[in-house]
Order: sequence, then C-alpha cells, then structure tokens
Amino acid sequence: MDVAARPAPEVVAAFEAAKGFMPADEGMALYAAARDAARLGLPLLEIGTYCGRSTILLADAARRADGDVTVLTLDHHRGSEEQQPGWEYHDPSLVDPEVGLMDTLPFFRRTLHAAGLEEYVVALVGRSPRAASVWGGRLGLVFVDGGHTDEHARADYEGWVPHLAEGGLLVIHDVFPDPADGGQAPHRIHRRALESGAFAEECAVRSLRVLRRTGPGL
Repeated sequence: MDVAARPAPEVVAAFEAAKGFMPADEGMALYAAARDAARLGLPLLEIGTYCGRSTILLADAARRADGDVTVLTLDHHRGSEEQQPGWEYHDPSLVDPEVGLMDTLPFFRRTLHAAGLEEYVVALVGRSPRAASVWGGRLGLVFVDGGHTDEHARADYEGWVPHLAEGGLLVIHDVFPDPADGGQAPHRIHRRALESGAFAEECAVRSLRVLRRTGPGL
C-alpha cells in the first residue's frame, strides 16, 4: 500500500468542503487504501455514507483505477445513534421538515455532484444486514464506518467481510483502544479481525485501521 498516494487538489478541496467527521489525515489513509484495493478491479464498499465526505475519496480512487471500478456506498440516511436529536453529533439542518427525521441522502447527492464524481458511485439506500443478505459478489475493499453499537458493528463485519477478496483491504474507522477516547464497538471488530488470523494490519492513522486479507476466515 502506497501511503504517499494523494488525490488532486480539487478533490481534497471537495472533501474538505463536504459535511462529515473524518479528519484529513485519516482521509488520506483511506484514499491510499482505496487506490491500492482498486487494483483488484472489484467494487469498493463503504458502510456509512452520511453526506459523502469520504465517498469523494473512494470515488476518485475508482476514477483513477485501470479498468471499471465502482464504489458502493451504503446507508439508510436516517442518521446513526449519535446523530439523533439531543446527541452530540446532531445537525438540525439535516432533518427533513416534512417527516421530522434525518435525511442525509439529498446532501450526499449534492456532495458528489459538486465533486463531479457521480458516475463512479452506486448508492445503496437501506439497512446493512438486509443489503448484505442479497449481495453475492466479491469486494476489493470494505470500509466499516456505520453504526457504532456492538450490534451494528458486528452485523457490518459479519455481513460484508465474508465477501472481501483475498488481498483486499478491510478499513475500520473510529477504533479507540482506550474507552476514554470513544466507543469500543469498532475496536472490538478490529481486534476480532486480527485474532482471526485472516488479516494483517497495513496501516494505522489515529482512529483509522487498514488491514489486508491474507487468508480465509472471519
């Protein structure tokens, strides 16, 4: 994995302008992972779209790959637990006034349109376990950045990691070994992947972990 891989300045500008929570250094590590994984010629999956900030980086990696690589980005677009009213990451501007619920899908579409990357992305709108139950293909990258409860993180891992091709990359966001720094569900699936013997860690940048599948297992 070439950790020095960087997107063009206009892509970085689009990433920085988009709503989202991923810091630039973690974003660049994600981009490098996507460039590496795209060489397999398989789809790159993102679990947890929000408004498309990190999707921009995956889409640019797909655009720059040799061959036909597509980004799949999966979200129900109603917001995760910590984005609901009364919680730390709630953004009232993302609430649909007609139904009174979060709806990040229109913002995601505007983000991709502004970046000129719509043609490289397929948006999957729905719940992760249901989508995983009907998916039958292999994946070159699985980026887990959805719900941060144990239930959701475990479902994302068990539903999608079996589709990750050998040599592909598993990327997990918000991995905090110290409970004082954040929730533990992503840390637990990261530890599970390493303990399975099926993965080797390639890169760690703050809370982002990149692991390569080296063999079968879950």
